[in-house]
Amino acid sequence: MKRILFGVACAAAVLAAGCKKQQAAGGGAPPSFAVQAVVVEAKRQPVSEALSLVGSMTANEFVELKSETDGTVQEIPFKEGQEVKRGDLLVRLDETKFAAALAEAEANFKLSQANYARAKQLFQDKLIAQQEFDQAAAQFQANQASLDLKKRELKDARIYAPFEGIMSSRQVSPGQVISKNTTLTWVVDLDPVKVEVSVPERFVGQLAIGQNIDVTVAAYPGRRFTGEVFFIAPFMDPTTRTALVKAKIPNPKQELKPGMFANLDLTLKLKEDAVVIPESAIIPSGDRTIVYVVDETDTAQLRPVKLGIRQAGLVEVVSGLQGGERVVAEGIQKVRPGGKVRPSAPAAVEAGGQVGTWESGKGGTQQATKIN
Repeated sequence: MKRILFGVACAAAVLAAGCKKQQAAGGGAPPSFAVQAVVVEAKRQPVSEALSLVGSMTANEFVELKSETDGTVQEIPFKEGQEVKRGDLLVRLDETKFAAALAEAEANFKLSQANYARAKQLFQDKLIAQQEFDQAAAQFQANQASLDLKKRELKDARIYAPFEGIMSSRQVSPGQVISKNTTLTWVVDLDPVKVEVSVPERFVGQLAIGQNIDVTVAAYPGRRFTGEVFFIAPFMDPTTRTALVKAKIPNPKQELKPGMFANLDLTLKLKEDAVVIPESAIIPSGDRTIVYVVDETDTAQLRPVKLGIRQAGLVEVVSGLQGGERVVAEGIQKVRPGGKVRPSAPAAVEAGGQVGTWESGKGGTQQATKIN
């Protein structure tokens, strides 16, 4: 009996010593014990590097209408807020005085034209001097210019829409006497709208015509409007060391208005097929960055990786990881190198306010930001 008890005690001592060494070496559970953790696949998808700036909305076309002549407002055919086409009549002045002046100019022109024709024939027959012919010719030309001017003044009595757009508020009323400096109204073209932004000097080299931008405005929280760069200033502002950049944004519903503040995300770099993992999978280790990679046998191993573009909740892996490989995204503190992992059904994770589905390697889904 003593021999049996002594053998049992020795076996227990050896087992206890082995467990202590194992715990001291790994700092946790034995490798054969599978810990529960969130495991997701590294995905291949487009990613973009964007520059966030604040700009201002402007109209595609914007004009302040003024009369080119003095007169009395006779008719205002448009309504405030009305959509108009190019060439639509907007304001008509009293044409009585202009028509009378034109009739007088036409009469003087016809008389001078007849005198010029007679003088020309007489001069050819050497019956009048050169001076008389020159006077008749000069009078004819002066009356012709006066006639053209009166025609233009009559035409200016009617103000037409210079382009297709929306009418703003009118500043005059029928019967009002106006001058050349009187503002009548404004015409605004809102589709598309333009965004103007000043880009710092260090980013100018990454700009190009045709680059995409994403715009948000306070009036429509949560919505993003997409546009395209069409202008980059050929010089830098010497005071601010910035370059003026303009982009056009489709605005068919006229939701965006000139004067709005615009928060822009200007795409500087686009990668069509990048390897992307959740940011929570990254483990900083001194001057290195590592992740836990889970193989086919659900065994976790540490692997150094090189990171690229970072976005809300996501990070690009430039090297060290291939698309389709599985990494530990949550529960990293419980995982040990060489240890077994039991993939769990992860909870929804929101990143950057946008939610998209992330398919894990062995069942379950994880929510993550979609990179466009």
